[in-house]
Amino acid sequence: MNVLLKKNNTKKRPIFLGLLFIIGISILTVGIMLSMSIGIADVHFSHIVESFFINDLSKEHLFVQTIRLPRAIIACLIGGNLAVAGAIMQAITRNPLASPQIFGINAGASFFVVLSAVFFTAASPSSVVYFAFLGATIGGVLVYYLGSSGGMTPVKLALAGITIHFFLSALTEGLIIFNEHTTEGVLFWLAGAVDSKSWQDVKIILPWSLLGLLGSLILAKSISVLSLGENVARGLGQNIGLIRLFSGILVVILAGASVSIAGPIGFVGLIVPHITRYIVGVDYRLVLPFSALFGAILLVYADIIARFIAFPYESPVGIVTAILGAPFFFYLIKRRKKLS
Repeated sequence: MNVLLKKNNTKKRPIFLGLLFIIGISILTVGIMLSMSIGIADVHFSHIVESFFINDLSKEHLFVQTIRLPRAIIACLIGGNLAVAGAIMQAITRNPLASPQIFGINAGASFFVVLSAVFFTAASPSSVVYFAFLGATIGGVLVYYLGSSGGMTPVKLALAGITIHFFLSALTEGLIIFNEHTTEGVLFWLAGAVDSKSWQDVKIILPWSLLGLLGSLILAKSISVLSLGENVARGLGQNIGLIRLFSGILVVILAGASVSIAGPIGFVGLIVPHITRYIVGVDYRLVLPFSALFGAILLVYADIIARFIAFPYESPVGIVTAILGAPFFFYLIKRRKKLS
């Protein structure tokens, strides 16, 4: 009887995953359409559809093509990037509290982006990404060094991450205070914002997103094995050092590119992987692509909600993700204490 039930579940699983993917894509498509429709100036759905096929330079079509569509694409890419980065971090550290924000990666990237705005004013928008990569790497290395000294534990890593996060955030704020004229508008960006994005921003982030997401899918099987523990991974012939190195590079690419465009949007990389593992299981060949999909959904809808916080003025999408993520973070800590 148990064998028959197991066979039936195995047959049903691909159907479930297929339906889940179709539902997710449908929800994301509706969110993108709403994102292009809702705002200071509402655009009718018929005009949105027409803008894909007709270029008559009307106000509605130009609005969709030049402002709303790139904004929706940016939200999808960044949501997917941060969710996958968080899933990879939680797997390689075996720490449920791991995410680009909590482990200082976002803060490091933000600090170096602001640093480039102050001391390298002639830097092009595309070159700012490299400053973000450098900052993300330094932030992550500092957290890993502090968290691993004297024996690594999940709580110790989280505390080290929060410490580095606040330290780098303080340095960033200091730079802004003493260089107000060269950092105008940075405070809004620091809260995490996807508004006012253009096709130029899409061109900057798209290749890095594709590189990071495709790289994560290639590495997914090895990440799954590593998430089971170092002893299991070694027993199966995995090179743990190389897996962690390449995984770290992917996290830096995904999180760094996202921060360089939209600022340090928090908690997407913390929330989404947990929800994804709960739905699809712990196989990272499924967790990573579904995390990308669910992350895109989360950020697109969070951006829509953010438009109503101070309507008709824009509000950073980071406010919404923080409202959702902070209670979830405390829930994870409380749950961790009960299990320990």
